[in-house]
Amino acid sequence: MIGPEAAIYEPIPFDRDEFTGSPVQVIAIAGGKGGVGKSSLAVNLAIALAEERHRVLLMDANLGMANIDVLLNLKAEHNLSHVIHEEKQLQDIILDGPGGIKIVPAASGISKMAKLSSAENAALVNAFSTLPYDIDTLIIDTAAGITPSMLTFCEASKEVMVVVCDEPTSISDAYATIRVLNQEHGVQRFRVVANKIESSQQGLELYNKLARIADQELDVLLDFSGSIPLDAHLQKSVREQSAVVSSYPRSRAALAFKKLASRVNRWPKPDNPDGHLEFFVERLLKISNKVR
Repeated sequence: MIGPEAAIYEPIPFDRDEFTGSPVQVIAIAGGKGGVGKSSLAVNLAIALAEERHRVLLMDANLGMANIDVLLNLKAEHNLSHVIHEEKQLQDIILDGPGGIKIVPAASGISKMAKLSSAENAALVNAFSTLPYDIDTLIIDTAAGITPSMLTFCEASKEVMVVVCDEPTSISDAYATIRVLNQEHGVQRFRVVANKIESSQQGLELYNKLARIADQELDVLLDFSGSIPLDAHLQKSVREQSAVVSSYPRSRAALAFKKLASRVNRWPKPDNPDGHLEFFVERLLKISNKVR
């Protein structure tokens, strides 16, 4: 019998007392169209990675929607705009999420990055470089659609995960996202996750369908990272404003998220200086000025 129960693991501490200064794995999650389950995937992947002893920071970059807040029943009193204007420190706006993850709430301030002054740019980079947490993974839930914000975050990230479901519009929008990121922003590798599928075979067929379309036009590397099944427990957790990985850890969906996290854990880790968090923010600001 599957039922609500706490995940049995001890979150690894974020304190800088144990700071290693190691590079951060930055993963931007995109979906092309809305409704593919991108935000739910971001939340549950973050928690599943925390179970694998990662220090995870989840950034809600879905501008104007605040999906992470709603999914987890969180209330954000401040956002990145307060950090940019030096009214708050970054650690002051970060929320404690389930499973020991940290969350940067959605902020209208992100959409104004191209208009930041040099001093504001420096304030944002400094905020991340002095963050008193030793994170090793940053997951970014980007906005739906091909928006300047989504393109900026994906180009600045080391890994781009594209979520697709078995609908013609989802496949075409996922391909359009890949094409624009590849041809206009130089992104070469995409991790593909099939969501809301009936079986693993359906997930693989969906990936193959997308890969065939991409192979005809683009010089890209697509990697099938796995699939997440349709699961009543996942839908129930959404209604309960909780994460299925935490609330129903033995459900099909939770086990699939944990399998996805194990695969992500095997991805190559950044091992050069520009993998540090402050360098990601510098790339983000530079690209933002170019895109807008």
